Amino acid sequence: MKTLFVLLLWCVLLVLCWPLALLALVLWPLAWLVSLPFRLVGITFSALFAFLSALLTLPARVLGWRPQAGTPATA
Repeated sequence: MKTLFVLLLWCVLLVLCWPLALLALVLWPLAWLVSLPFRLVGITFSALFAFLSALLTLPARVLGWRPQAGTPATA
């Protein structure tokens, strides 16, 4: 659904201002390439925090602690 919305928005931009639409079409892959390192850093930090969380709660889990039914589990 999101892809369809973006395509429709791009078509409207193409009708209203075609040079800007073509420029956006050309620059989109470059913006994606520039954002890749930031995504990799985000994935790395997310994995690091998940590892630290698991490491810090390991003694409690070894001793048999389980989350209560009413409390949400951490992601």
